[in-house]
Amino acid sequence: MQIIVQIGVFFLICLAGDFLSALLPLPIPGSILAMLLLFLCLMLRVIRPEHIDQKSDFLLGNMAFFFIPAGVGILEQLPLLLENLGPLAVICVVTTVLTFAASSGTVRLVLWLQNRKGGGRSE
Repeated sequence: MQIIVQIGVFFLICLAGDFLSALLPLPIPGSILAMLLLFLCLMLRVIRPEHIDQKSDFLLGNMAFFFIPAGVGILEQLPLLLENLGPLAVICVVTTVLTFAASSGTVRLVLWLQNRKGGGRSE
């Protein structure tokens, strides 16, 4: 019975996210708003982790299952992807390098701030 309540909590939050998405003049998907609502509920202790632990463990354990529709959608567009393989490869390489640079810069900045404050370890 507890798992049904947890599913109900998730569905209510998803429904609230979709409702907010319809109300807001911004093009924010309901699923993103639902994640923000769940985060807010957890931070404000309206929902405790014990209220959703079984359902969230199930979703995390079966996450690969939720990527099947996206994979099928990509395969349906395979001729279009092959047509634009060059630009897609360039985009992937450039964004990977930018992500590495941003991550490295963030780590260096945090280490510098920690050392400046005196609480960090020296490297």
